Amino acid sequence: MAFVDEAKIKVIAGDGGNGSASFHHEPYKPKGGPDGGDGGDGGSVILRADRSVGTLLDLRDHPHIKAGRGVNGERSRRYGARGKDRIVLVPPGTVVYDDDVLIADLAGEGDEMIAAQGGRGGKGNVHFATSTRQAPAFAQKGEPGDERTLRLELRLLADVGLVGFPNAGKSTLVSRISAAKPKIASYPFTTLVPNLGVVKHKEKSFVVADIPGLVEGASTGKGLGDRFLRHVRRAAVLVFLVDLAAEDRDPLDDVDILRRELIAFDPELGERPSLILASKTDVDPGRLDDVLKRHPDAHPISAVSGAGVDSFVETVATLVDKARADAPPAVGYVRHVVKEDPVRVAREGDAWRVRGKRAERAIAVTDFENEEAIERLQRRLVAMGVERMLEEAGAVEGDEVRIGEVNFDFQPEEQ
Repeated sequence: MAFVDEAKIKVIAGDGGNGSASFHHEPYKPKGGPDGGDGGDGGSVILRADRSVGTLLDLRDHPHIKAGRGVNGERSRRYGARGKDRIVLVPPGTVVYDDDVLIADLAGEGDEMIAAQGGRGGKGNVHFATSTRQAPAFAQKGEPGDERTLRLELRLLADVGLVGFPNAGKSTLVSRISAAKPKIASYPFTTLVPNLGVVKHKEKSFVVADIPGLVEGASTGKGLGDRFLRHVRRAAVLVFLVDLAAEDRDPLDDVDILRRELIAFDPELGERPSLILASKTDVDPGRLDDVLKRHPDAHPISAVSGAGVDSFVETVATLVDKARADAPPAVGYVRHVVKEDPVRVAREGDAWRVRGKRAERAIAVTDFENEEAIERLQRRLVAMGVERMLEEAGAVEGDEVRIGEVNFDFQPEEQ
C-alpha cells in the first residue's frame, strides 16, 4: 500500500428531515388538532483515529464524504429517524486544518472529531399551535447539514526520528535493527516516504522512523523540502547520522546543518533529546577521529557489518525510556472555535445581502409554498432586526433582498 501523508477532503453532513404539517383525524373528532411529527436530524461526518489505518491513501483517492439525510416526520406525531453518521477512520497522529487553521489533533487511538455537523430536523406543526393559532398548517423544513473542505496531515507517532542527509545510511540502519525492509540503493533520495521499524530491546520495544529527503535548505523548500519534517515533531528522541563516506560535503558539518534545518522548521525540536551516530565507519576510519573530536559523545556504527549497532540500540532505548517518563503521552484535542456571526447588511450589486447564521437558518427551514410559514418568517426577521438594519442602510420598498439562496422584494411592515 502506498504511503500518503496528506489529503484534502470535502465533508458533507446530512440535511435534517422536514417536519410534518398534518392534522389528527379519527371518527367523532373532527377537530383533532395538529399532529405533525419532527424530521430527524441529519447524520454527521466523524473522523476517528484508528490503528488499523496507516495512511491517508483512501481519503486522497475518495475525497468526497457524505453522511445520511434525516427522515421526514409523519402524522400522529411520528418523528423521522436520524440520518446515519459517516465515520471515517484515519491514522493516529492525523491533524486537521480548516483554512490553514489547526482545528484538531487526533493523536491517540479512538480520538475523534465531528468534521461536519448534521442539520437539525424541521419541527412539525404541532410545535406552532398557540391559543390564537390553533391549527397551524405549516411545518419547518430540515436544516442543511454543514459542508466543509478540510486538509489532513499525518504526523507519524515514532519514538525515534532518524535525521540525516540522503544516502547517510538511515534506511540500512532501520533494516538492521528492525524487521522493516525499506528500499536501499546507492543514489540520493532513494527513500521518498518515511519508513517505520519496530525495534525490540530486551522486553521492551520502540518505533524508529527514517525521515527522508533532508538537505541543507530543506526548510526553505530545497530537495524534498520540509514535507516530511512534520514526522519528527512527535519523536521523543532525535538521532543525527553523520555520513563518514560523504564526498560532496564535509561530514563534520552535518549535525550543525541538520539541527539548523530542524530549528528553522520548529524551534522546539532544538530542545529534543538527541544522539549522534557516525555511520559507515568501515568506509573511512580516518574521518571518524575528526568527528569524535568535534562530537565526543558520537556513537560509531556500521550498519552493514553490524559494528556498534547493539551499543546504539542499548543507548537509544535508554533515552527513549527517559523521554517517555519525562514527557506525557501525546493527547489529542479538538479546538472549538466559536465565531460571532451577527446579522449584517451590505450592498451586493443592485441588491441588499443579509448575512448571519440566524437569518440564513430562518430562511433555510421555511417552506415558501406556505403562506403561514412565510408570515412567520417575516415576524422572525423583524424580531432579529433585519428590517430595521435594511432601512438604516438605505433600503426602500421594492428593493431586492438576498438571504442565503432566496431573493425577495423588501416590503417593510406598516407602522
